[in-house]
This record gives sequence, structure tokens and C-alpha cells, in this order.
Amino acid sequence: MTDSLRDLEKTKLNQETSLISWLELQRFFAAGLAISVEKELDLVEVAYQFSIDNKQIVNDWLQAKRIAPVSDQLARDWFENKADVWAVVVKPWILVQDATTRPSAINH
Repeated sequence: MTDSLRDLEKTKLNQETSLISWLELQRFFAAGLAISVEKELDLVEVAYQFSIDNKQIVNDWLQAKRIAPVSDQLARDWFENKADVWAVVVKPWILVQDATTRPSAINH
């Protein structure tokens, strides 16, 4: 994939990333489709790697616990605090990140 195509794909994912109430994502969590992304990772980059099905990098993040299905405890904390999260859809997954983190691509 060329750099310009990769940049175009990342720009598209960036535009699809939004701040949303965790309360609105409950059905995705209940279905096991909500994936938590640690705040040190760039949410848009993670979404891009999911979108191109880069199994090696995604597996590395899973093994290192940098990404994981949203835990019951985290979901409960976000629910009780009526928290907002950054979210982006990479079907069938909803990638979410604590709203105290601002995905780097959004800063541009």
C-alpha cells in the first residue's frame, strides 16, 4: 500500500472517530464488540491496523494487553460516571478509548 493511500485511509478513519457517551455503546459492549485501546496508543492507528487486518500487530497489542475487550469493571466505571469515550467503528468492532486521551490524528 502506498503512503498516500494509507494516509487517505487514516484520514477517513480520523473523520469517523468521535466523542460519544459510553451509555450509547452499551449494546456493543453486551455483544462483546467493544475493544478498549490503552491511552498510550493512537486510536486512529489502531483502527487502521484493524481495517487492513494486520493480524501480527493486533496480536502483539492483544498479547501485551494494550488492547482488549472492554472489561466489566471498566464498563461499569464508564457507565456510573456517564463517561464519554473516543470511538471508531471498524466492523464488527467498536474501538474505544478513554476520553481523557485525544487521538493524535485528531490534533491535526
